[in-house]
This record gives sequence, C-alpha cells and structure tokens, in this order.
Amino acid sequence: MSDKTSHDSDVTFIRALAELLRENDLTELEVMREYGEDSTLNVRVSRQTQTIVQAAPTQVMAAPVAAAPAAVAVAAPAADPASHPGTVKSPMVGTAYLQPEPGVAAFVSVGSTVKEGDTLLIIEAMKTMNQIPAPRAGKITKILVQDGQPVEYGAPLVIIE
Repeated sequence: MSDKTSHDSDVTFIRALAELLRENDLTELEVMREYGEDSTLNVRVSRQTQTIVQAAPTQVMAAPVAAAPAAVAVAAPAADPASHPGTVKSPMVGTAYLQPEPGVAAFVSVGSTVKEGDTLLIIEAMKTMNQIPAPRAGKITKILVQDGQPVEYGAPLVIIE
C-alpha cells in the first residue's frame, strides 16, 4: 500500500472516530493495538468542551479533533495546584475513585499522614483499577478530585506536604 493510500485510510479512520465522539457526546476516545514487533497503532482523539487549565502531557498520540475555539484562561501561578511542589499528578486518563469500593472509608482524607507507597486513590482506566501510590511521605493538605471524577493525564490529584 502506498504512503498516500495509507495516509488517506488513517485520515478516514480518525474522522470516523471523531464522528463517534460527536454522535455519542464523548469527550475522548483512545484506541491501542499492538500485534507484533513492528505493528503498533495508538490513536487518541479528544475534544475540549470547557476550558481547563492544567499541565500539558509530554507525549501526544494524535492531534485533538477540531472543536470550537476556546477562550484562554489565565490562573495566578500561586493558585495553580499543578505547580505546587507536593502535587501528585495523574499518570493516566481515567476515572478517579477515593475509596476501594462504595460505602467504605476513603484511602486518605485531608490531614491524613501517608508513607511512601501508601495508596492515595484508584484510577480506573480501560476497566482496570490502578492504585496510585504516594510518591513520598507527608501529610495530605488537599484532595483535588472528587470520587468518580474523570481525570486527564497530568491532572493534579492530591497535594502532599
């Protein structure tokens, strides 16, 4: 298959994914496929529905689907929790859960003291529950997500001081 044909089919595939976003009122869709040593397909299509100020991921898999231009929000540097040195950021896109199961106490709360490696919360990604460990010991001063809240890669989760 020629490069042009391959490019055209890639564009068609990405457009079909973008249409799925619109039809199902989704904000993000990710497709990952690995069949062998050289056969890899990683596509992430997303659209922004509101303006959010957060750190940009260091690796982008695919360009976002064109959406209406969003206003640029400017936050004071001191007010941005992502810039706090004790911020624990999300290592993945998913849904954050503060407790191991409904009706059970949360892993941590504001004022809790944690040791390095203690579970702070869980992020569900692709039906897999991923425990997010404390990168260092300290006291939880802020919890920046709510139970069941969707989170992006790099989004601030908690602050440990």
